[in-house]
Amino acid sequence: MIKVLHFADAHIDMANYGRHDPETGLPCRVMDFLKSLDEIIQTAIDEKVDMVIFAGDTYRDRSPAPTYQREWGKRIMQLSRAGIPTLLLTGNHDISPSTGRAHAIQEYATLEVPHIHVLDKPQFLGPEELEGLPVQVLALPWISRSGMMASLELSSTDPAQVNLALNQRLSDLVEDWLSKADPTLPIIMTAHASVEGAQYGTERLVRLGGDLALPPALVKDQRLDYVALGHIHKPQNLNEGHHPPVIYPGSIERVDFGEAKDKKFFITAEITKGQTKVTWRELKHIRPFIEILVQLETDTGINDRLQSALPPQETLKDAIAKMVIEYERDWESLIDESALHALTSETFEFHLMKRPQIEARVRLPEGRTASSLDVIELLDIYWQASSREMEEDHRTRLDQIARSIVSSVQTGEQE
Repeated sequence: MIKVLHFADAHIDMANYGRHDPETGLPCRVMDFLKSLDEIIQTAIDEKVDMVIFAGDTYRDRSPAPTYQREWGKRIMQLSRAGIPTLLLTGNHDISPSTGRAHAIQEYATLEVPHIHVLDKPQFLGPEELEGLPVQVLALPWISRSGMMASLELSSTDPAQVNLALNQRLSDLVEDWLSKADPTLPIIMTAHASVEGAQYGTERLVRLGGDLALPPALVKDQRLDYVALGHIHKPQNLNEGHHPPVIYPGSIERVDFGEAKDKKFFITAEITKGQTKVTWRELKHIRPFIEILVQLETDTGINDRLQSALPPQETLKDAIAKMVIEYERDWESLIDESALHALTSETFEFHLMKRPQIEARVRLPEGRTASSLDVIELLDIYWQASSREMEEDHRTRLDQIARSIVSSVQTGEQE
C-alpha cells in the first residue's frame, strides 16, 4: 500500500479582493491561499505520506512576482526537507505559449531540488524515477491543442477531426505506457486537463472545442488505480462507486463567486493494486463568499427590503459579499447605499451591484402583426420604444441614417 496526498489549482497569487496585511505586506487574499497550502503541506508531513502529487496551476499566470515564488518555494522546500517525493505538474497557468520559454516552476528542475520532480512533458515514471516507491505514474501535464497539432502536423480546421486525432494520439500513448507497466504494481495517472462531461464551478459542462477534453474511457481504464486531476475547480469524482477513482480535488481556496457554494478539499488516498481508499479532506479556513440577489417589485419600503435581505452580522463578518439589486430605473434615488455599506462594514469586502431595468412596451397598431408591417413602420415603433433610453438628437440622427439605408436598398431592388 502507498499513501498519496493529491491537491491542485493553488493559484496562490489571486489577490483580486481585499487589502494588504500590515505585518507581512502580502495581500490578505494571498494569505488565505497560503493558509490552505500550509494545511496541506503540514498534513503531508504529519501523516508521513509516501508521495505528494500537485496536479498543476501554481500561480494565477506564468509570470509570478518574486514574492509569490518565495512563498510557494518555502512550502515546497518543507516537503523536500521531509524527504517526501513530490510531483509538480505544469498547468495551463504555469506555461508560456511561446516555444522554449521557461515555465513558472522551472527552477525546481533547474536546481535539481531533492525529492521534487517537475513534470512538464508527458512521461511514464516507474519505481526507479520515483525514488524506489512501489508505484508507477503516467503524467500528462497541460497539453495545448495548438502545440499538439503542430507536433502531429495536423492542418485540419474541423474541431471534430482535430479532437479525434489528438485524443487518438493520447490514447495510443497511454496504451503504450500501460502495456509496458508492471502489472503487479499500482498505477496512478495524473493530468492537468479537462475530461469530457466534468463540471466547472459554474455548473456548465466541459465542451469539446475549447480545452482539449480527454475522453472518459481514457481516465476510467480499470488498469489504473487512481487518477489525480487538476484544472477544474469544482471538487468531483468522475467515476463515483467504481474503480479507479477519477478525482478533481478542486482549487484550494474560492477564486470567485462562481465557487461561492463549493467546499474546498485536498485528497489522501491509500492505493493498492486493484483497490483504492479515498479520503476527502475539507480545508478548514476557507473564506466565505456570500451572494445576495434582490429583485425589487415595488418602490414601497425599498431600504427595509434591502437591509432585511442581508444575512446576520456574524455571517457577514470577514466574508466577501456581493449584493445584486434589480429595480426600475426611476427608483434609483430611493436606494440608500450608505446604509448598506454601514451594515456590511465588518465584511472583508462588500460589493453593491445595481441593475436598473428598463421596461419597454412595444405596442403594434391594433389588428396588425409584425410580419404585416413594412420596414419604416417597424422602425418608427422601435424609436418609440427606445425614447426613454436614448437622447432625441442621437435618435434623430440614427433614424435619418436608417431611412437612407432602407431607401437605397429599395431603390436598388427596383432597378
